[in-house]
Amino acid sequence: MRCLRAFPVILAFLAILCPVGACLAADQVEVVVEGIADDALENVRAALALPHGLVRDGKVDRLWLDRFADQADEKIKAALEPYGYYNAQDTITVEEPEKGDFRVRVVVQPGNQVRIEELQVSLHGPGATAEQLRDLVAAFPLEKGGILLQQEYEQAKKALKSTAVSLGYLDADFPAHEIRINKGASSARVQLVLDTGTRYSFDGIRIEGAPDYPDDYLRRNLAFRSGDIFSYAKLGETQLNFSNSEHFKKVIITPEKQKAEGFKVPVLVQLTPAPRWSLRPGIGYGTDTGARLSLRYRDLNMFHLGHEFYSNLFIAENLQGLATGYVWPDSKDIKSSTTLQLNLQRDDVTTYVSRLIAVELDRNRSLRHGDLGTAYIKLQQEDFTIGAQNSGTRLVLPGLRLNGDHYDNLIRPTHGYHYGFDLRGTHSFLGSDTELLQLVSDGSCLFALPWRLSLHTRATAGITLLSDPLKDLPPSLRFFAGGDQSVRGYTYKSIGPRDATGQVVGGKHLLTGSVELERALFKNWGVSAFYDAGNAFNSFVKVTMFQGAGIGLHYYTPIGGLNLFLARQIGIANPGYHIHFTVGFEL
Repeated sequence: MRCLRAFPVILAFLAILCPVGACLAADQVEVVVEGIADDALENVRAALALPHGLVRDGKVDRLWLDRFADQADEKIKAALEPYGYYNAQDTITVEEPEKGDFRVRVVVQPGNQVRIEELQVSLHGPGATAEQLRDLVAAFPLEKGGILLQQEYEQAKKALKSTAVSLGYLDADFPAHEIRINKGASSARVQLVLDTGTRYSFDGIRIEGAPDYPDDYLRRNLAFRSGDIFSYAKLGETQLNFSNSEHFKKVIITPEKQKAEGFKVPVLVQLTPAPRWSLRPGIGYGTDTGARLSLRYRDLNMFHLGHEFYSNLFIAENLQGLATGYVWPDSKDIKSSTTLQLNLQRDDVTTYVSRLIAVELDRNRSLRHGDLGTAYIKLQQEDFTIGAQNSGTRLVLPGLRLNGDHYDNLIRPTHGYHYGFDLRGTHSFLGSDTELLQLVSDGSCLFALPWRLSLHTRATAGITLLSDPLKDLPPSLRFFAGGDQSVRGYTYKSIGPRDATGQVVGGKHLLTGSVELERALFKNWGVSAFYDAGNAFNSFVKVTMFQGAGIGLHYYTPIGGLNLFLARQIGIANPGYHIHFTVGFEL
């Protein structure tokens, strides 16, 4: 029954792939090939595809069919040569087993495959000593005594030239490239000579189309300098640098080889700037924060220096904040910068109420593999109510951060990993009200599995060495567990040590982990099953891990994802259920 239901769909699919005339021809004319197998057979069948129009008004055009049979010999031999058969013979007959139906029978005698009697692959020119080219010659896929396979020969030949060009030998060519075949002896002699020519270098880089940006700011995006060896890979890297900066909506990079003098190639970079100012609203909802609105303003070219000014307003039921910052780009490294930021934040959750104002100066430094290291110092005043305590604290908080994101896609990744470390501390000597040393680390890994499955693991750990009582530590530096990104099944920041009145007041240490198995559905959907565990605590002597497990439904869009989770508490006397829902879009 399932096959019968699918039959109309199959017919429709065939109608799309196969024109009507060709399908009718296949019904009334059968092509049978005997004597060969495997890839050679498939190639011959493809060469003998029936022409359109062979069947007209339900009848086979016999003259056309005979002409097709007469031309088949040449097509068969051409289809067999890539597999080393240069002495093939064939017999082609047209049969009519039933009136109006025809069969073209092809019997092939492929003969012996041509083998290589002599093989010479050599390098000439200034680049003949290049290691990458010598490795390709050493690994040439054809060998003396082996079968002559044209496709492998052409691929290896193409790889030699493209590698030479990538190394800067733009005039690389083959002064000798021939295959001499002795059909009678079923043997061949192959000679391939690559002359690299002189190596080219970059020279005279011109940048046009962005007069509002300083020249030194633009040139920091170049992945090469005048005098460097010419490289198309470096041109591609430069293209990405300009495009990823968000400052330019169109980038065209042209190596002007026709203007080269002394084997030096000038390069023209043509830019179309993106709008300098932008104002983007956003909407969302999360069970941790409630409904939320955001408004983001950016100026990408403050004072025509390439500096950036931004201001992000965030309004939610449980969290309101304003973050305003000014970014000085590094003069050489496009991923390094200095940022001065002002943060105003009010956090009102079940556990505590906090009002915070902070000024932070960051020095961001690009590291290997796209990772980012940050040295910072934060001046912070925080007033808070937590449990039965009303207090405030002033901190001068220096720290070091290190993080890296290595996912294949930011919207819906299939594999990759993230890690982050934040080491911070303060002392009364710096003017702070309390003394502490704190390390926070987090990491996640995403593994692609068969059958469109993926495994996502994550963990977060925090440890605080505190010389003063915990009550002197503000909520922003205490640890809590529970919520969408922590232990699902529990409300936001509802897990942690409690005071004498039974209210959660947070802890000095934190440990949480999660394992989630997701199955992709259709193009944009997914379902998952997960297990979370974690807790915030003050002592490592006896740690109780709160647990939650459940299922999730996901919908992914180009501008954000929707995630719905149903979680159940595990390991307690009266377990409850909790729904977690997150959605966010930038308009």
